Amino acid sequence: MASLTTYLSFVFVICLVSPAISGPLKVGFYEKKCPSAEAIVRESVKKALAADPGVSAALIRLHFHDCFVRGCDGSILLDSTKGNTAEKDSMGNLGIGGFEVIDDAKAKIEAECPNTVSCADVAAFAARDGVRAAGGLHYAVPSGRRDGRVSLASEVIENLPGAFFNAVQLKANFAKKGLSLQDMVTLSGAHSIGDSHCSAFTKRLYSFNSTFSQDPSLNPSYAHLLKTKCPRNSPADPVVPFDPVTPNVLDNAYYNNLKSDKGLLYSDQVLWDTPLTRGLVKDNANHPSAWAGRFMAAMVRMGSIEVLTGAEGEIRKNCRVIN
Repeated sequence: MASLTTYLSFVFVICLVSPAISGPLKVGFYEKKCPSAEAIVRESVKKALAADPGVSAALIRLHFHDCFVRGCDGSILLDSTKGNTAEKDSMGNLGIGGFEVIDDAKAKIEAECPNTVSCADVAAFAARDGVRAAGGLHYAVPSGRRDGRVSLASEVIENLPGAFFNAVQLKANFAKKGLSLQDMVTLSGAHSIGDSHCSAFTKRLYSFNSTFSQDPSLNPSYAHLLKTKCPRNSPADPVVPFDPVTPNVLDNAYYNNLKSDKGLLYSDQVLWDTPLTRGLVKDNANHPSAWAGRFMAAMVRMGSIEVLTGAEGEIRKNCRVIN
């Protein structure tokens, strides 16, 4: 554990000069202004997890999708209005959840420390607490983000990595956010928890390309299982867990699944099938502690993408609407 702590301390220093970092985020930013903020978020997450263990995955995904569109500014939390369709209602955010957890924590924080803690920071704290609950991993979250005032559904798909991206496209997508190839493969390990709608991968089962109706990179028995969950031409769009064995445990099992050709999305399996990323997958599969350290450090880097700080943006009173 001492070596892991040393590693993370080193990575955190590197984070301060990473191109993904914007502005003076600081661990303990609310220590004097609202010392109970992180504890309040932790309790809201704990309460939600008691009712649904899938909340961890939802909160991690919520934070990721927020940060990749306009930076980590809480724009994904804004509701659509009569004149604007917000990010959360884009098809690229199909199935996104965790909003009620953020609302609960924010309301309690406002009651104690009004106009002080941003929704963007609440989302970052909640994602960290989801990681801890699902994987037993704990890391300090630099805070001081401000909330954005703009949320456009039209910006979602052009910024998020696609379910059928190849490794080169994934690398480029993350690079635009100041994140490395290793960050991309490391953060993909979040797909050891949570689920995906069938519509994100059924093309792999029934209409992959002109040569193969079924994606040849799919493990045949796994493909059979997926077909039972996602029948051809079904009017419904059910969800399937990324990891059918331990869907609520955040660990490096994701990488072992890829080695067995059991990646749910094409963009998952391609990480093993492509020489560019295969070595990183193999390393994460073989060294769970090293992956855990890299994952926590990558979450800090991701949480610092294009943040608003100082006098930029605002501190929303209600995460769903601008002030």
